[in-house]
Amino acid sequence: MSTASQRYDVGGVLLSRPFKIRRLGHFGFNVDKLPEGREFYGDLLGFTASDTLDFSRAPWFPKDADLGDPRGYFMRYGTDHHAFVLFPKRVMDHRADRKFAPEVTINQITWQCGSLKEIVDAHTYFEQQQVRIQRVGRDMPGSNWHVYVYDPDGHTNEFYYGIEQIGWNQLSKPRDMYYRGFGEKPTLPQVSEAAELVEAMDKGIDVLSGHRPHQIPAASYDVGGVLLPRPFKVTKIGPVNLFVDDVERAEGFYRDRLGFVSSEETTYRGARCVFLRCGAEHHSLGLFPKELRRALGLSERSTCMSFGVEVGSYRQLREAVAFLKAHGVRFVDSIPPELYPGIDYTAFALDPDGHCIQLYYYMEQIGWDGRVRPAGERRRVNGEWPEVLEPLSDTYVDQIFQGPLG
Repeated sequence: MSTASQRYDVGGVLLSRPFKIRRLGHFGFNVDKLPEGREFYGDLLGFTASDTLDFSRAPWFPKDADLGDPRGYFMRYGTDHHAFVLFPKRVMDHRADRKFAPEVTINQITWQCGSLKEIVDAHTYFEQQQVRIQRVGRDMPGSNWHVYVYDPDGHTNEFYYGIEQIGWNQLSKPRDMYYRGFGEKPTLPQVSEAAELVEAMDKGIDVLSGHRPHQIPAASYDVGGVLLPRPFKVTKIGPVNLFVDDVERAEGFYRDRLGFVSSEETTYRGARCVFLRCGAEHHSLGLFPKELRRALGLSERSTCMSFGVEVGSYRQLREAVAFLKAHGVRFVDSIPPELYPGIDYTAFALDPDGHCIQLYYYMEQIGWDGRVRPAGERRRVNGEWPEVLEPLSDTYVDQIFQGPLG
């Protein structure tokens, strides 16, 4: 096992671990109500289907069981092949190569690192640190090289380098190119994606035969000068907030093993809650004791406290709430501001399975000195949402959404 003082060369910079998490890449749920979930995340929130995976073809799938739709759905809001996955819980509960702890309906929490070497070195590091590893290799669809580990509460954390990109023609990689999938730790170096493309064409593969959305819904909302099917655009995902058995134990894992930085902590109803970050945003991850689930009126069947979805502006946030309410989506108002520091105006919607989705437009940015804004200097939200807001020093200074809105 490596010592606390050991440092690793990560791209020419000495760090405490041989990898550095840069951002939340994708996230997913295992759900009971799959058709309703597809409508909620696709038709209402606007995630675009990029691929499906038929689990009935897997050797572990129980052939004589009626488990409903056996497919997993990969969805995106930008050019990453997927930012969100929606898998059938009844099928996932039978999956032989992955075990989901009781109450864990989160399929995966996926963090992007900077290089393939970081992923390979992370696998060795996790072995040395006795972190329970689920698998390593490269999955299709998505083409992302990865290593999967479990946190102390059984949540799956994936670390990956790169992911397939969906371009202007909306096509994903065809299944005939999946021969480059890996079920083991890869040797280094590997050929580039560009070289894979040339090889596939040399093999006679039709590289333009991948999945493309067949239907484009009617666009009638003016969103910043672009006509879209809904009055807002998802521009980022996260933060991920988890209910855990032991906050201190979970905090130690994410901070000491994975390298998250502590941003802030708060006490609510006598319960300690902590917020950690991997980049410049106030928090990428929140940890809450399970006893708060009932107090907050959230599902006791899931360890997900909430999953964040950022939209492009404050105006879009207001209109998103109105749009979702008009379509029958239920909201909860039981989550107090103490449990989302660094975010001002926000709303919490429930998906068909009862998972809590946090809609917001702004998160506090942490500067070079690594200090969060003092609580007394934050914007106060007093119930009413004004039509327009005065800017903060870090309003609209985070990474802009890349690419056209639709």
